[in-house]
Amino acid sequence: MFTGIIESMGRILEVQTEGTNRHFTFEADMAKELKVDQSVAHDGVCLTVVAVKDGRYTVTAVEETLSRTTLSGWAEGDMVNLERCTRIGDRLDGHIVQGHVDTTAIVTEIDPRDGSWNVAFKHAPGVHHLTVAKGSITVNGVSLTVVDAGPEGFSITVIPYTWEHTGFHRLQPGSRVNLEFDVVGKYVAELMSRRS
Repeated sequence: MFTGIIESMGRILEVQTEGTNRHFTFEADMAKELKVDQSVAHDGVCLTVVAVKDGRYTVTAVEETLSRTTLSGWAEGDMVNLERCTRIGDRLDGHIVQGHVDTTAIVTEIDPRDGSWNVAFKHAPGVHHLTVAKGSITVNGVSLTVVDAGPEGFSITVIPYTWEHTGFHRLQPGSRVNLEFDVVGKYVAELMSRRS
């Protein structure tokens, strides 16, 4: 489990394809603290550490993950938001995040607001793709509050700290991002759909 509070960013040093899997090797400050078998969220995607050496670590993405997320487009040199899993007893500063990406979305607008940025996204409609105003959403692993919501999109406001310390400052209209909708909302939607 994660909270959507990004610890740092990592740079992809190497991408290797093996069958339908893809291995990503990262350079990141947290690498020296990682161990094999630990979970790390990469732009919101939970991946297992499979190797650690010399300040670098490697994770593997399977075909299912590559098809549902932005990972299939990752390349050497790309920067990615990183968060280690939550420890029991820590504060839950963001919201409950599983690291299981539901879908991707496209940035449709970035509107600077003299101290913040309003960012709008469009995604495919779906019964579990629920957003509500003032609810939680995870975008590329970042826990955010929804400003406006509709069946095919939503907007959020980004504060300067988040803008600078995550990959948000690299986004532009047309950029593709990973989305994880609020897990509580997904369970409620599933229960309601079964009752109808």
